[in-house]
Amino acid sequence: MRITPIEIQQHQFKTRLFGYDTAAVDLFLEMLADELERLHKQNNELKESLARTRTALEQMRGREKALQDTLLTAQQVTEDLKANARKEAEILLAEAHLEGEHVVRDAAERRLQLIREIQELKRQKISFESSLRTMVDGHLKLLDMDILQIEEDDRQAALLESPQHNRQQKEGAEFA
Repeated sequence: MRITPIEIQQHQFKTRLFGYDTAAVDLFLEMLADELERLHKQNNELKESLARTRTALEQMRGREKALQDTLLTAQQVTEDLKANARKEAEILLAEAHLEGEHVVRDAAERRLQLIREIQELKRQKISFESSLRTMVDGHLKLLDMDILQIEEDDRQAALLESPQHNRQQKEGAEFA
């Protein structure tokens, strides 16, 4: 059973003839009541402080839990970002590799096309040179034929002008 300071102060002892000194008992009881009241107040203050501390502790635990959850979420987000960055880097590298292959393939195709064009130009040059040579040769032959014709004409003219030819013509005219 709990005894409060008021109960101690109001408690009445039975008195006997040669019993306790009532003033001393009253003084002691009053001191006891004061001490109990002080201890009771201290106990209540400690209980209130403990309750506040427990509330604060629960709040701190809640914050700690929230911070841990936030930290875990941040770590997960960081890991996800790293994984996404790696994937994007791999995709970019793959695209760059494909683009590089495409550029190399296009360059090789362009090189082959240029080689074909050069070969075609060489063929056209050879054909043109051959045609030109044939035409020049034809003209040279014509010139040679003209020269031969002129020479033949000159020879015939020289023959006609020669005295022997004149005689033959005269003799041939006589027979006619």
